[in-house]
Amino acid sequence: MAMDKKPARPAGKPGGKFRKGGPMKKKVCRFCVDKIEIDYKNVSLLRAFVTESGKILSGNVTGTCAKHQRELCNAVKRARMLALLPFAAN
Repeated sequence: MAMDKKPARPAGKPGGKFRKGGPMKKKVCRFCVDKIEIDYKNVSLLRAFVTESGKILSGNVTGTCAKHQRELCNAVKRARMLALLPFAAN
């Protein structure tokens, strides 16, 4: 009987949690660590979580937890409705 072997990894591609500069650093929620309140009037804070084209960045990209990601999303949407943030780039 032939044993089924797992396919080998491509050469030069590290597997697991390691990258070129060492192990990947776990992202932590800025709002949990620094006890920052999310407010729709704090436009400078909200701009850090919105792309140039106007899209809200996901929690996987920014490292925010689910609770604060929901609050952040609502704050960005509220700021857009009050014309503090643009809906899309021109």
